[in-house]
Amino acid sequence: MSQFRNPILPAGADPWIIKHEDGHYYMTVTLRNHIALWRSRTMTGLAAEKPTIIWNPAPSGPYSYNLWAPELHYIEGQWYIYYTANDGGGDDTRRICVLQLLGDDPLSGEWIFKGAINTEHPGLDGTVLPHKGELYFFYSGYGYFPDYGSAIYAARMVNPWTLTGPNVLITAPTETWEKQGGMAINEGPVFLRRNGTIYLIFSASATWSDDYCLGMAMISESDDLLKASAWVKHEGPVFAKNPEQGVYAPGHNSFTISPDGTEDWIVYHAYPYSEAEQKRSDGSPRSMRIQRFGWTEEGAPDFGVPLSTETSIPAPSGEC
Repeated sequence: MSQFRNPILPAGADPWIIKHEDGHYYMTVTLRNHIALWRSRTMTGLAAEKPTIIWNPAPSGPYSYNLWAPELHYIEGQWYIYYTANDGGGDDTRRICVLQLLGDDPLSGEWIFKGAINTEHPGLDGTVLPHKGELYFFYSGYGYFPDYGSAIYAARMVNPWTLTGPNVLITAPTETWEKQGGMAINEGPVFLRRNGTIYLIFSASATWSDDYCLGMAMISESDDLLKASAWVKHEGPVFAKNPEQGVYAPGHNSFTISPDGTEDWIVYHAYPYSEAEQKRSDGSPRSMRIQRFGWTEEGAPDFGVPLSTETSIPAPSGEC
């Protein structure tokens, strides 16, 4: 059986990987001043592929700076990219923008700017959840707390670039484990579904803190996704640092499956050293990693612990 070692990319913050029906994996990460896509038949082969730059913002303007956390989505037969950008100023100018592909090939087709999502709050990390024939938008919005930080809001969409109705607060950083590093943070929402339950996985605490981690909230598929009280937050993080193996601040993840569809994989970024060893607010690189995860007897995701970059990991099932 072939094996690999993390990281997949030595510098790859906010990684997003999806497996499309065309049999390819598509990957994107935060590059700050442009957006690029990688494409490969295998997960572990993504880093060996040359990235294609698909979007350069205008030289200046409200959405020209700090392009963060792009996500590639295939919605109702069309490709979209959601990403965060601002005018170079503070968090109050940060918005989630949308690109739409004209054509079928994300690497060679023309991407057009659809605009900034009409969220009630400035924010980042927008994602789309299709559910029962409707689209729901989840994002991390600023401006709610006595502690400076962000919370996760949700709203219904009338189309992939427009919200309608109120932005409902779904989860807020109220616990100590969500407030490490000097900020109270819930961000990076992403979803799993299993046995009639939707699992919202989010990142908590400041990204430069050793204790940046993943939290989880859940709701029955039969409930109203915009009924805040229907969401139940798990007590404590579900994926956190592993100092014994030299892994710190694991978070801002996505999910995908193995080539043969039999395995679930988590994609995330992490640091190979503690905050005490190197100050992280300077933008030092976070490496992009992948590993397989399982499920508990009760049906909830079980992510285990982040593995060392010295650990050999069996390649995803179906890779050749």
